[in-house]
Amino acid sequence: MSTRRPPFRETSRAARSRVPSGQGVRHGLARVLSKQGVCSRSEAARWIVEGRVSVDGRIVRDPEFPVVVGRAVIRVDGLASAAPERCYLMLNKPRGLVTTARDEQGRDTVYRCLDGAELPWVAPVGRLDKASEGLLLFTNDPEWAARITDPALGPEKTYHVQIDTLPDDALIHRLKTGVSADGEHLSARSAQVLRSGERNAWLEIVLDEGRNRQIRRLLAAFDIGVLRLVRVAIGPLALGGLGKGAWRMLEPHERDVLAPTTGR
Repeated sequence: MSTRRPPFRETSRAARSRVPSGQGVRHGLARVLSKQGVCSRSEAARWIVEGRVSVDGRIVRDPEFPVVVGRAVIRVDGLASAAPERCYLMLNKPRGLVTTARDEQGRDTVYRCLDGAELPWVAPVGRLDKASEGLLLFTNDPEWAARITDPALGPEKTYHVQIDTLPDDALIHRLKTGVSADGEHLSARSAQVLRSGERNAWLEIVLDEGRNRQIRRLLAAFDIGVLRLVRVAIGPLALGGLGKGAWRMLEPHERDVLAPTTGR
C-alpha cells in the first residue's frame, strides 16, 4: 500500500483561526497533528523523529514536545500544516483484509479499497478483524470517532453471524445473559435466529459495546464456531446495497445521527 501524503499549504489568517477544540491547551506535538486530521499519531511521531516538523521555526524531534493549540506555528517539510476538510465515509470491508494502516506481516489492509481515491488521511473508526466483513467507518475527525467507539454512549452495532450449529431458545437466552471469559463478562444486547439450514444457522446479534473479538469469544464459550461474521449496521446506518470492497461518503444527516460533528 502506498502512503498518501497529506495536503499542506501556506496557512492564511482565516485558516489559522479554525483550530481544533481545546484552543490554548498544551498537547504533545504528535497528538496535535493527529487531532487536526493531518495524519495518524504514529505517522506524526515518525515525521517528528525524522526532523520534518518545526514549531515556531525550530525543528523538533520529540513527539511529546508540548505546543499550545492555535498559537504555535507548525510546519511539515517547511509548509504550514493545514487541517483538511473533515471526511466521513463507510466501506463494505471484504473478508481477508486487516484493519490497520500498516501491517508488519505484509498482509493486505483495508486501505487497499481506498487506493486512488485522492482522499485526505483517514483512519478506521473501530475495527473488524481479518476474518470479519461489513460496515467499517473512516474519518479524519478523531473526536467524532471517539464518540462512535465510546462503550457507554456510542451507537449499537448489528451483526449477522453464521454459526456451525442449530441454535435453540436456551442458547439465544444464554447469549443475552452472557458468560465470563478471560476475566470479562461477554453478552449480546439482543440475539435472534434469522434462518436455519440443516447444519448451520444465521443469527442477528446486537452489541452495545465493541470489545476485541467479542462475538467470536462469546460463541466460543458455548463451543460454537463462527463461519461468517458480517457487520450490517452501526446505529441507524445500514450497510444496505453497498458492494463488497466499495465505499461512499456519508451524507450529512447520516454523519450527524451517529454523533455530532466537531470539524468544519
